[in-house]
Amino acid sequence: MIKEIVYNEKGDKVGEAELSDKVFGQPKNESLVHQAVVAQKANERKVIANTKDRSEVRGGGKKPWRQKGTGRARVGSNRSPIWIGGGVTFGPTTGRNFSKGLNFKMKRQALRVALSDKVASKEIAILEELSMTEYKTKLFNNLVESFKTKAFSTEKTSMLVIESIPEAMIKNSARNLQGVKLLGVDNINIVDILRYRNIVITSKAIKILEDRYKS
Repeated sequence: MIKEIVYNEKGDKVGEAELSDKVFGQPKNESLVHQAVVAQKANERKVIANTKDRSEVRGGGKKPWRQKGTGRARVGSNRSPIWIGGGVTFGPTTGRNFSKGLNFKMKRQALRVALSDKVASKEIAILEELSMTEYKTKLFNNLVESFKTKAFSTEKTSMLVIESIPEAMIKNSARNLQGVKLLGVDNINIVDILRYRNIVITSKAIKILEDRYKS
């Protein structure tokens, strides 16, 4: 078991928590983490670029000139790819598929490895409870600043806050802070874990993660 300090919303130490080695104590596996990141980014990719082939461009109903006797090369349509304004040969289309598959067990293990690396690097802090009494960005920012200076000993850093089920009041109070993201435990993903330097995770979220990923 791994022992970690538990903080309150003011960044003060209030106790200790034991983290499961099966979730937060896994050895490094850069290859697996890389595969998981590539798969997630590929599956998020939107196909935007689209070109028209000769069957889709406008015009081309009339033969530009007769087949023989002009001294010019024969041509049947001005929609030919060699003509200006004609179709595009082998151009990008919306029918492309960039998605990549990844084994379910590999996804889970990659997430364990990423969390374990954060724990080993002292980039995870446990929050006893996250609660707010009013819609105020300032209140959530106070929590963030407290953890930056007391738990992580740095002021300039990005932060991911993971809650079991974020309430609307907490979501609205956190959404405008730059370099800070609030995430429900059901939406946890490896890209966000790696993107943000430090992670603040509530005790409830820790329990859910351990129940879900320890086996």
